[in-house]
Amino acid sequence: MPAGPTGRRRVHAVKGVDLVARRGEAIGLIGSNGSGKSTLLKAIAGLQPVESGTIHTQGRPALLGVDAALVNDLSGERNVILGSLALGMGRREAEARYDEIVDFSGLRDPRHDDPLPRPLRTYSSGMAARLRFAISAAARSPDVLLIDEALATGDARFRSRSRRRIEELRAAAGTVFLVAHSHATIRETCDRALWLEAGTLRMDGPAEEVVAAYEEFTRTGATKPNEQGI
Repeated sequence: MPAGPTGRRRVHAVKGVDLVARRGEAIGLIGSNGSGKSTLLKAIAGLQPVESGTIHTQGRPALLGVDAALVNDLSGERNVILGSLALGMGRREAEARYDEIVDFSGLRDPRHDDPLPRPLRTYSSGMAARLRFAISAAARSPDVLLIDEALATGDARFRSRSRRRIEELRAAAGTVFLVAHSHATIRETCDRALWLEAGTLRMDGPAEEVVAAYEEFTRTGATKPNEQGI
Protein backbone atom coordinates (compact mmCIF):
# COMPACT_ATOMS: atom_id res chain seq x y z
CA MET A 1 0.00 0.00 0.00
CA PRO A 2 1.44 3.48 -0.90
CA ALA A 3 2.32 5.95 1.81
CA GLY A 4 -0.53 8.12 3.03
CA PRO A 5 -0.49 11.84 3.79
CA THR A 6 1.29 11.25 7.09
CA GLY A 7 4.05 9.23 5.40
CA ARG A 8 3.02 6.02 7.19
CA ARG A 9 2.49 2.73 5.36
CA ARG A 10 0.31 -0.24 6.20
CA VAL A 11 2.33 -3.45 6.05
CA HIS A 12 0.63 -6.85 5.93
CA ALA A 13 2.83 -9.36 7.76
CA VAL A 14 0.86 -12.27 6.26
CA LYS A 15 -1.45 -12.10 3.26
CA GLY A 16 -3.33 -14.60 1.12
CA VAL A 17 -2.16 -17.70 3.02
CA ASP A 18 -4.58 -20.58 2.43
CA LEU A 19 -3.85 -24.02 3.86
CA VAL A 20 -5.34 -27.06 5.62
CA ALA A 21 -3.43 -28.85 8.39
CA ARG A 22 -4.54 -32.37 9.31
CA ARG A 23 -4.35 -34.27 12.57
CA GLY A 24 -1.06 -36.10 12.94
CA GLU A 25 0.91 -33.76 10.68
CA ALA A 26 4.13 -32.03 11.75
CA ILE A 27 4.54 -28.90 9.62
CA GLY A 28 7.71 -26.80 9.48
CA LEU A 29 7.71 -23.09 8.63
CA ILE A 30 10.72 -21.62 6.85
CA GLY A 31 11.55 -18.29 5.24
CA SER A 32 13.74 -15.24 5.69
CA ASN A 33 13.52 -12.96 8.73
CA GLY A 34 10.30 -10.95 8.62
CA SER A 35 8.59 -13.36 6.24
CA GLY A 36 5.58 -13.82 8.55
CA LYS A 37 6.32 -17.16 10.23
CA SER A 38 5.83 -16.03 13.84
CA THR A 39 2.85 -13.85 12.89
CA LEU A 40 1.14 -16.85 11.28
CA LEU A 41 1.67 -18.95 14.41
CA LYS A 42 0.26 -16.19 16.63
CA ALA A 43 -2.77 -15.87 14.36
CA ILE A 44 -3.44 -19.63 14.55
CA ALA A 45 -3.05 -19.46 18.34
CA GLY A 46 -5.59 -16.63 18.51
CA LEU A 47 -3.02 -14.15 19.83
CA GLN A 48 -2.91 -12.04 16.66
CA PRO A 49 -6.22 -10.75 15.19
CA VAL A 50 -6.64 -11.15 11.45
CA GLU A 51 -7.87 -8.27 9.29
CA SER A 52 -9.55 -10.56 6.76
CA GLY A 53 -10.12 -14.27 6.30
CA THR A 54 -10.86 -16.90 8.94
CA ILE A 55 -8.96 -19.51 10.94
CA HIS A 56 -10.76 -22.69 11.99
CA THR A 57 -9.21 -25.07 14.51
CA GLN A 58 -10.42 -28.25 16.16
CA GLY A 59 -9.40 -27.98 19.77
CA ARG A 60 -7.43 -25.20 21.42
CA PRO A 61 -4.03 -24.31 19.91
CA ALA A 62 -1.11 -23.62 22.24
CA LEU A 63 1.93 -21.53 21.33
CA LEU A 64 5.13 -22.90 22.85
CA GLY A 65 8.11 -20.60 22.59
CA VAL A 66 10.26 -17.96 24.24
CA ASP A 67 7.74 -15.14 23.90
CA ALA A 68 5.63 -15.91 26.96
CA ALA A 69 4.44 -12.60 28.41
CA LEU A 70 6.03 -12.22 31.82
CA VAL A 71 6.44 -9.14 34.03
CA ASN A 72 9.92 -7.62 34.06
CA ASP A 73 9.53 -5.95 37.45
CA LEU A 74 8.51 -9.18 39.21
CA SER A 75 10.99 -11.76 40.47
CA GLY A 76 11.72 -14.96 38.59
CA GLU A 77 9.91 -16.83 41.36
CA ARG A 78 6.73 -14.77 40.93
CA ASN A 79 6.94 -15.06 37.16
CA VAL A 80 7.07 -18.87 37.32
CA ILE A 81 3.80 -18.88 39.26
CA LEU A 82 2.26 -16.17 37.06
CA GLY A 83 3.22 -17.98 33.86
CA SER A 84 1.90 -21.28 35.18
CA LEU A 85 -1.44 -19.70 36.04
CA ALA A 86 -1.55 -18.22 32.52
CA LEU A 87 -1.17 -21.76 31.14
CA GLY A 88 -4.37 -22.73 32.95
CA MET A 89 -2.94 -24.37 36.07
CA GLY A 90 -4.58 -23.84 39.42
CA ARG A 91 -2.59 -22.18 42.18
CA ARG A 92 -1.90 -25.46 43.95
CA GLU A 93 -0.64 -27.15 40.75
CA ALA A 94 1.50 -24.12 39.87
CA GLU A 95 3.19 -24.24 43.28
CA ALA A 96 3.63 -28.03 43.08
CA ARG A 97 5.37 -27.77 39.69
CA TYR A 98 7.56 -24.80 40.63
CA ASP A 99 10.73 -26.83 41.30
CA GLU A 100 10.24 -28.88 38.12
CA ILE A 101 10.05 -25.70 36.01
CA VAL A 102 13.05 -24.06 37.69
CA ASP A 103 15.13 -27.24 37.38
CA PHE A 104 14.27 -27.44 33.67
CA SER A 105 15.43 -23.85 33.16
CA GLY A 106 18.83 -24.62 34.69
CA LEU A 107 18.92 -21.21 36.36
CA ARG A 108 19.33 -22.49 39.91
CA ASP A 109 23.06 -23.22 39.75
CA PRO A 110 24.75 -23.80 43.16
CA ARG A 111 27.99 -22.36 41.74
CA HIS A 112 26.37 -18.92 41.30
CA ASP A 113 23.98 -16.60 43.11
CA ASP A 114 20.37 -17.73 42.77
CA PRO A 115 18.73 -15.35 40.25
CA LEU A 116 15.16 -16.44 41.03
CA PRO A 117 14.53 -13.83 43.79
CA ARG A 118 15.72 -11.03 41.49
CA PRO A 119 13.49 -9.05 39.08
CA LEU A 120 13.28 -10.50 35.58
CA ARG A 121 14.65 -7.22 34.14
CA THR A 122 18.04 -8.01 35.72
CA TYR A 123 18.36 -11.28 33.76
CA SER A 124 20.40 -11.61 30.59
CA SER A 125 18.34 -12.21 27.46
CA GLY A 126 19.44 -15.85 27.45
CA MET A 127 18.42 -16.42 31.08
CA ALA A 128 15.03 -14.81 30.52
CA ALA A 129 14.45 -16.90 27.37
CA ARG A 130 15.29 -20.10 29.23
CA LEU A 131 12.84 -19.25 32.00
CA ARG A 132 10.10 -18.40 29.50
CA PHE A 133 10.60 -21.64 27.63
CA ALA A 134 10.73 -23.72 30.82
CA ILE A 135 7.36 -22.26 31.84
CA SER A 136 5.90 -22.82 28.37
CA ALA A 137 7.16 -26.41 28.31
CA ALA A 138 5.09 -27.18 31.41
CA ALA A 139 1.90 -26.84 29.33
CA ARG A 140 -0.39 -29.82 28.98
CA SER A 141 -0.36 -31.42 25.55
CA PRO A 142 -2.71 -29.43 23.28
CA ASP A 143 -4.62 -30.53 20.18
CA VAL A 144 -2.60 -28.06 18.07
CA LEU A 145 0.97 -27.35 19.19
CA LEU A 146 2.75 -24.27 17.81
CA ILE A 147 6.52 -24.10 18.45
CA ASP A 148 8.34 -20.85 17.67
CA GLU A 149 12.17 -20.99 17.61
CA ALA A 150 12.22 -22.82 20.94
CA LEU A 151 15.18 -25.01 20.02
CA ALA A 152 17.50 -22.01 19.55
CA THR A 153 17.41 -21.15 23.25
CA GLY A 154 20.14 -21.73 25.85
CA ASP A 155 23.24 -23.90 25.96
CA ALA A 156 23.66 -27.43 24.57
CA ARG A 157 22.28 -29.16 27.68
CA PHE A 158 19.23 -26.90 27.77
CA ARG A 159 18.61 -27.40 24.04
CA SER A 160 18.82 -31.16 24.55
CA ARG A 161 16.23 -31.01 27.35
CA SER A 162 14.07 -28.74 25.21
CA ARG A 163 14.23 -31.11 22.24
CA ARG A 164 13.20 -34.09 24.37
CA ARG A 165 10.27 -32.17 25.84
CA ILE A 166 9.14 -31.01 22.41
CA GLU A 167 9.25 -34.61 21.15
CA GLU A 168 7.04 -35.65 24.09
CA LEU A 169 4.59 -32.86 23.34
CA ARG A 170 4.64 -33.62 19.63
CA ALA A 171 3.88 -37.30 20.27
CA ALA A 172 0.82 -36.34 22.33
CA ALA A 173 -0.41 -33.41 20.19
CA GLY A 174 -2.70 -33.80 17.20
CA THR A 175 -1.02 -31.30 14.86
CA VAL A 176 2.35 -29.56 15.20
CA PHE A 177 3.64 -26.37 13.56
CA LEU A 178 7.36 -25.71 14.02
CA VAL A 179 9.44 -22.62 13.28
CA ALA A 180 13.13 -23.51 13.62
CA HIS A 181 16.31 -21.74 12.57
CA SER A 182 17.91 -25.09 11.77
CA HIS A 183 16.77 -26.64 8.50
CA ALA A 184 18.12 -29.97 9.76
CA THR A 185 15.57 -29.77 12.58
CA ILE A 186 12.77 -29.19 10.05
CA ARG A 187 13.94 -32.15 7.98
CA GLU A 188 14.23 -34.43 11.02
CA THR A 189 11.03 -33.36 12.75
CA CYS A 190 8.51 -32.45 10.04
CA ASP A 191 6.71 -34.34 7.29
CA ARG A 192 5.58 -31.16 5.51
CA ALA A 193 6.94 -27.62 5.22
CA LEU A 194 5.58 -24.18 4.33
CA TRP A 195 7.88 -21.59 2.77
CA LEU A 196 6.75 -18.04 3.55
CA GLU A 197 8.29 -15.06 1.80
CA ALA A 198 7.17 -11.44 2.34
CA GLY A 199 4.03 -12.73 4.06
CA THR A 200 2.92 -14.98 1.19
CA LEU A 201 2.97 -18.76 0.89
CA ARG A 202 5.59 -19.52 -1.73
CA MET A 203 5.67 -23.32 -1.46
CA ASP A 204 3.83 -26.08 0.42
CA GLY A 205 4.93 -29.69 0.19
CA PRO A 206 7.16 -32.46 1.58
CA ALA A 207 9.67 -30.99 4.03
CA GLU A 208 12.75 -32.23 2.17
CA GLU A 209 11.60 -30.69 -1.13
CA VAL A 210 10.55 -27.36 0.33
CA VAL A 211 13.76 -26.94 2.36
CA ALA A 212 15.87 -27.83 -0.68
CA ALA A 213 14.02 -25.26 -2.83
CA TYR A 214 14.44 -22.56 -0.17
CA GLU A 215 18.16 -23.29 0.22
CA GLU A 216 18.57 -23.07 -3.55
CA PHE A 217 16.73 -19.74 -3.52
CA THR A 218 18.98 -18.33 -0.79
CA ARG A 219 22.08 -19.41 -2.73
CA THR A 220 21.04 -18.07 -6.14
CA GLY A 221 18.27 -15.55 -5.44
CA ALA A 222 15.90 -17.44 -7.73
CA THR A 223 13.94 -20.68 -7.70
CA LYS A 224 11.96 -22.79 -10.11
CA PRO A 225 8.14 -22.59 -9.86
CA ASN A 226 6.92 -25.39 -7.64
CA GLU A 227 4.57 -28.08 -8.82
CA GLN A 228 1.79 -26.94 -6.48
CA GLY A 229 1.61 -23.64 -8.33
CA ILE A 230 1.86 -21.62 -5.16
